[in-house]
Amino acid sequence: MLLDRLKADLAELDTRALRRTRRSLATPCAPHARVDGRDMLAFCSNDYLGLAANPALTRALQTGAVHWGAGCGASHLVSGHYAVHDELEARLAAFVDCERALYFSTGYMANTGTIPALVGRGDAIFADRLNHASLVDGALLSRAELHRYAHGDPAALERALAASSARRKLIVTDAVFSMDGDVAPLATLLELAERFDAWLMVDDAHGFGVLGPGGRGAVAEAGLASWRLIYVGTLGKAAGVSGAFVAGHADVVEWLMQKARTYIFTTGAPPALAETLLASLELIERGDERREHLVGLVALLRRELTLARWRLLPSRTPIQPVLIGDNAEALAVARALWDEGLWVPAIRPPTVPHGTARLRISLTAAHCADDVRRLAQALNRLEAQR
Repeated sequence: MLLDRLKADLAELDTRALRRTRRSLATPCAPHARVDGRDMLAFCSNDYLGLAANPALTRALQTGAVHWGAGCGASHLVSGHYAVHDELEARLAAFVDCERALYFSTGYMANTGTIPALVGRGDAIFADRLNHASLVDGALLSRAELHRYAHGDPAALERALAASSARRKLIVTDAVFSMDGDVAPLATLLELAERFDAWLMVDDAHGFGVLGPGGRGAVAEAGLASWRLIYVGTLGKAAGVSGAFVAGHADVVEWLMQKARTYIFTTGAPPALAETLLASLELIERGDERREHLVGLVALLRRELTLARWRLLPSRTPIQPVLIGDNAEALAVARALWDEGLWVPAIRPPTVPHGTARLRISLTAAHCADDVRRLAQALNRLEAQR
């Protein structure tokens, strides 16, 4: 009976155009890739600076593996923490101008470990309604009272904070929202955190390496600094490798090391990856040319798209969503693009709200102008035909 129910549930996903697909790449991460046996031009990678297949990182990974081996052998707090992990954490903290940083194996683990370590029963979390799933799950795991305010609405957040009598308060937000590409009003959020004696946790997964001076992220771009700020940076997107880090006041990071279960109770990330990330940070810091090229590609796409019925959402980041609305139509458009050799994913509920199915275009510094023009021309033509 259980298996029959599961099969029926899968069929229901098909009926609602919600079943996900998984593609298999046969080439390194790059815009021009071999996917499921086809040569494709991909617009679905978070490798924003084009570093994932960079030869310098490949060499660093090889050198790290030769020196440190393939794995670390234990959790960080037993015997799985290496000198190169210390070096990476110190470098990351300095890079984002924080006192200390803690390196996690994934961004999901960073978020689901940090939130429950900071707040629990009797406390309150105030979260943007469009926050990433990892932030939502971290909030639920904490057992704190969860208040979700309207997306990008500081006034709604202010009302919720003013009405709360919780002993500890935590404001949680994406810096760049992964399905919309817009940037949170971080300066206003910090002002509210200061006024209502709250922590402010910023997940800068899609801003780190891309925004701010030297790619230091959205918080640096906004010119913010405070002991209240808890900064989460992801290292598997613009950094091109894997993992994440949480940075902030030294006492806060020490507390996380003592209390974050996703850090304590898991095998540490391979030290060779830490070696690779040190090389990545050097490329990010010297990556102004890559970032300028990326800004130019974003502007080119927005000029070239002349949509009438579909809508290109407002975004100044590499995430450029085209709102279509209907699940089936979004899937059909993605399939038509695929048939032309263009890989653009259709994003549907529950990843985005009902009625807002979209194409999520991701641009990277490894794309060229002709790549972007080819995509824009295809989208303009497909909309006119439908």
